[in-house]
Amino acid sequence: MKFLEYLKYLLIGTAFGFILVKSEVVSWFRIQEMFRFDSFHMYGIIGLAVVVGIISVQIIKRNNITDTKGNPITIPPKDATQWKRYIIGGSMFGLGWALLGACPGPMFALLGSGITVMIIPILSAIAGTYVYGMLRDSLPH
Repeated sequence: MKFLEYLKYLLIGTAFGFILVKSEVVSWFRIQEMFRFDSFHMYGIIGLAVVVGIISVQIIKRNNITDTKGNPITIPPKDATQWKRYIIGGSMFGLGWALLGACPGPMFALLGSGITVMIIPILSAIAGTYVYGMLRDSLPH
C-alpha cells in the first residue's frame, strides 16, 4: 500500500526528469554556454523558474493551501543576520555545480538518460547527506 501512496511522486518526478532532459537543462554544453555568457537558453529557463516560484508561493500564501495531509504550508521568513551562511552555502553549491558540470538537482535524470558516471555524484551526495545528518547537532544553524 505504501508503494501506491508514493507512486504519484514517482510519476511526477519521472515526468519532471523527462522535461529537464528534453529542454537540455541538464546538458553540460548548455551549462557551459551559460557560464561563458554565450547563450540565453539557461538564463531564460532559470528566470522562468523564478517567476513560476514567485507566483506559486503567492498562491500558497493567499489561498492558505495545505499539504497532502491537510497541514497548512508555512514559509518562515529568512533571518537577514545569517547572510554569511547563505554566501558560504551558495558558494559550495556553485563550486559543486562547476566541478560536476551539472546542477545536482537532475542527477537521477542524467543517470536515467544513460550518463552512468553520475553514479559517483549520486553516491557522494548520499554520503554527504549522511555526514550532515551525523554532524547536524554540532553545526551552527
